[in-house]
Amino acid sequence: MLPACRSESEAFAIPTFALTDRDVDGFLDELRIFHTRFRTCFARSEPREHFFNYMVGQLSALERKSIEPMALHVAGGNIRGMQRCMSDDVWDEDLMRQTYHGLVAEEMGDPDGVLMFDESGFVKKGQDSVGVARQYCGTLGKVENCQVGVFAGYASRHGYALVDKRLFMPEQWFTEDYADRREKCNVPDAVTLHTKPQLAVEMLQAICREGRLPFKYIVADCLYGNSPDFLDALDACVGVTALVSIPADTRCWLQRPPTTEHPYTYKGAVRSKRVVASTTQAPLTVTALAESLPCAAWYRRTVSEGTKGPSAYACARNRVTRCKEGLPDRTVWLVIKRTLGVSPTSAYDISHAPASTPLRLFVWFSGIRWAIAPCCEETKTELGMAHYEVRPYPGWHHHILTGMLAHCFVWHLKVRVGKKSPSVDGVATAPLVGDDPALTHVHGGGCPRAGGVDTAVQSPGVCVAQKASCSRGRKRDL
Repeated sequence: MLPACRSESEAFAIPTFALTDRDVDGFLDELRIFHTRFRTCFARSEPREHFFNYMVGQLSALERKSIEPMALHVAGGNIRGMQRCMSDDVWDEDLMRQTYHGLVAEEMGDPDGVLMFDESGFVKKGQDSVGVARQYCGTLGKVENCQVGVFAGYASRHGYALVDKRLFMPEQWFTEDYADRREKCNVPDAVTLHTKPQLAVEMLQAICREGRLPFKYIVADCLYGNSPDFLDALDACVGVTALVSIPADTRCWLQRPPTTEHPYTYKGAVRSKRVVASTTQAPLTVTALAESLPCAAWYRRTVSEGTKGPSAYACARNRVTRCKEGLPDRTVWLVIKRTLGVSPTSAYDISHAPASTPLRLFVWFSGIRWAIAPCCEETKTELGMAHYEVRPYPGWHHHILTGMLAHCFVWHLKVRVGKKSPSVDGVATAPLVGDDPALTHVHGGGCPRAGGVDTAVQSPGVCVAQKASCSRGRKRDL
């Protein structure tokens, strides 16, 4: 029997979608009410109505949710009007984002909420869309012609949602050769070159400054864990605990090494620089450190991870001091998670959590991070976030933001009907109904009206993704 300190459960589980057709009867009326929260974000009634129709189309049972099929599917839909709304009309995006964050806080806000940061790729065939380039696409796991968005997600015991986004603009887009493309895509002059972690920092700082989303934890993968800018931003978040991944070749010391001032002469002038004391051992890679830990340092733990379900790992942690340019940097927790079996693989995370933080929190942390995956998957494949055909800079942001709102609205329906359905293992994934891999569309029974669905077709449906369909849906959309 393991002692209690080695067997306590995770902090909380994340619920999944559990809507039926009966639950969403009359959802057009509910969508109208939801939509009115954003009325003041538009100066005129026309773009406001096109925005509503666009969301109706995203929530429909259409296979392809680009503008033309959505406009033809929705009563009162107008192809050119919806295109203009997405690409050219002026939205008060700051007010819309703040209003949206207020809605997320109302529906799923929790003092123990988690902010998550990750990027997602959108494969493109041409060269005219803003920010498109041959770059790494996480959706495909390889370099491809695509756009890449950096996203902030929010998760709590009440649900999960995307809460902010930034379009990553590759370096070549800021050269003179791309000046005409920037102009055609309406890229604002204020947009400058930023790395993906720097874009994440912008979102984190904006969320902290606005103060609408309550959160206690932050998680991110190794792209952000290896960024000094992102780590500095985490340090500035007082009272927040973070867990971020790092590469396997990250170097560190088990004990913080002493440093001395080393004098040297440069161009006839005596100068000095800080160096590690000569008696100090060389820093270890986190891989070498993990291999040196005794058996007593390892604990067998079950971790909840995305669509894969719960998995057992060997977990360990140790206080270390990171090496930065040969000098000691932050003293942090190093958390190691190793798969079981003949050929184990390891993942490494660091946290600036207090020295008294229990291992079980880090284990829970490492599973919660994957909640951002269904945020992107469901919004891209079920609500059409990956189906867009807009090319300008404002159009990308308008479309992505509308997809985020549509995803939040489905959670709004779930909360309205009062269904709380965390899975047995607490994994943030959509439910699998029997063995049917097809998508389940649950249709509202409310009477269509202006902005509703054409009488020649079915009423709009809220698409509920099923676990078996996620990966297939992604391939289909590419």
